[in-house]
Amino acid sequence: MNDDQLLRYSRQIMLPDFGIDAQQRLLDARVLVVGLGGLGSPAAMYLAAAGVGHLLLADFDAVDLSNLQRQLLHTTDRIGRTKVDSAIRSLSALNPDVRLQPVKGSLDAGRLSALADGVDLILDCSDNFATRFAVNAACFQAGIPLVSGAAIRTEGQVAVFSGRRGGPCYQCLYPLDGQVDETCTQNGVLAPLVGIIGSIQATEAIKVLTGLGEPLYGRLLLLDALRMEWRSLRLPSDPACPVCAQG
Repeated sequence: MNDDQLLRYSRQIMLPDFGIDAQQRLLDARVLVVGLGGLGSPAAMYLAAAGVGHLLLADFDAVDLSNLQRQLLHTTDRIGRTKVDSAIRSLSALNPDVRLQPVKGSLDAGRLSALADGVDLILDCSDNFATRFAVNAACFQAGIPLVSGAAIRTEGQVAVFSGRRGGPCYQCLYPLDGQVDETCTQNGVLAPLVGIIGSIQATEAIKVLTGLGEPLYGRLLLLDALRMEWRSLRLPSDPACPVCAQG
């Protein structure tokens, strides 16, 4: 770690139980962010700012005017550009030391499996169950943690799954593949809500990568933003789960 890095990250290095060793673990870490919209924007920005050394940025979509109410990685002059290219431009300006790897196009099971094998952790910031189930399966197959977030209307949730046997996985929470997706396009979303949830995802990822505190393993954190009320629920493993109960 050089002098510029010591200064850049000094405010978190001085935290109790953090220090230089934890910062070095962040600098050495490889993290995949799936989805660069409302959740992925704050999550990726905080991970880059905190010094996660290698970020893989995955999204198939292009920037649209309707995104700009909440997707802070993107700007008006980038409408029509891919979200991956827009994100790289923003994150490079934020922290030029972070290695940013574009992952464009759709993510099928095979591609996700290959990506999961090369990272330490995945943040699921996507907006549909098909992607969430696929990311969950890839994390469990690779044995790596998954930080899952979702937000719709004025409600949000965050959970962390270890990717190892003995704990629940995302499909234990939503056991039926036939879940009906609710999208922001159809239902709307309060702009700061995705900032809150995405920031918590980044916080949990940093905790997992550094060993700081107690991650949300086996817990579901729920936010009702209209009442600003939080609930924390324990998540049991599903003994019939097709992902984590096999074998």
